[in-house]
Amino acid sequence: MISPQLARALRVAGLRWQPTTGDRFIIDQPGFEGDVFAVSDMTIEAHEFSTGTILGFNGTTEWALDEVALDDALWLPAEHQLRALLAATFRALRRTAEGYEVETVLAGETSVFAADDPADAYAGALLMLIGASVDEFDADFGY
Repeated sequence: MISPQLARALRVAGLRWQPTTGDRFIIDQPGFEGDVFAVSDMTIEAHEFSTGTILGFNGTTEWALDEVALDDALWLPAEHQLRALLAATFRALRRTAEGYEVETVLAGETSVFAADDPADAYAGALLMLIGASVDEFDADFGY
């Protein structure tokens, strides 16, 4: 599972979350450290309102928690979601003696991202891709 630090970095970089069943998240506020939740049709559902998305806790007995704003939830994307977000830039995932490497190619340039966990290696590659897209966007508009 991706580390909360990398999940925060992805959010700050601009990655947006549209909650779907099976997505894992933490509540990014004091008092919830170590608690990981999963969106489920039975217990935690995403409710869309004109004011934003709310994650509703349906019938949970262990928490006195009815709902949480999406802004207070930190998405922990799974490996397959991170790989899908890399899209055509993704080339390979390799196991190494130290952990894992994700290889990407963007504009003909190969990059490799290493981490102990494959999800964190994917997240590193996605951070680079988001950064490159922002740089390209800025260049296109003369910023």
